Amino acid sequence: MESVQIADIAADTSDPRAGLRAVASLRRLADTLELRQVEAALRAGIGWQGIADALGVTRQAVHKKHAKRIDPSIEIPRRNA
Repeated sequence: MESVQIADIAADTSDPRAGLRAVASLRRLADTLELRQVEAALRAGIGWQGIADALGVTRQAVHKKHAKRIDPSIEIPRRNA
C-alpha cells in the first residue's frame, strides 16, 4: 500500500482501529526517512545543531534520538571546544 493511501486511512475516523494502525505505519515511515536524512546531513558535514534547526528540535534531542542509530562509518562533525 502506498503512503498516500495509508495517510487517507489514517485521516478517516470511521474505523479507528484501521486509522490507528495507519498512523503507526506512517510514524515508522517518518522515523526511517528522518534517520536517512540525518545520515545524509552528517555525511554532508552538517552538525547536530544544523540538523536540529532543520527539524525544529534541540541539538540534544536530535543527538539523543539518532546518535546510536546512525551508520558507524559516518564521520561526525564535532562541536568547536
